[in-house]
Amino acid sequence: MDAEGVLTTIDPEAENQRAAKAAFAEDGIRPERARTINGRPRDVLPRLADAAYDLVLVGSDSPSAADHVEQALRLLRPGGVLVVDEALWRGRVADPARRDEATTMVREIGRSLREDPRVLPAMIPSGDGLLLAVRR
Repeated sequence: MDAEGVLTTIDPEAENQRAAKAAFAEDGIRPERARTINGRPRDVLPRLADAAYDLVLVGSDSPSAADHVEQALRLLRPGGVLVVDEALWRGRVADPARRDEATTMVREIGRSLREDPRVLPAMIPSGDGLLLAVRR
């Protein structure tokens, strides 16, 4: 993050926000460089500015992850990066026999990003997988 950058984090749990603020302070990050928003991503993301972010991290463990990915694409500047964690979903995404709702949703996120002309996607198969998509 450049010297003027601001980290924005969204979490509905106030305790998680307090822990984040404490961790930022412990690492010497000035308070004005980290904005914590208490709320559910589905409520907060639509209120954030278009094309104003360099990186957006989406957790695939949310039932609303596909909607969060679409919002993230709107939020990213050209050259910005979308990161979807747990993109291999405990190894289940590659197994066509797995058709449960969560696996199907994560698989569809990957498919939609692969076919989306707005991004250049790449999968990092480390751990449980990181799906990266650079906004064109």
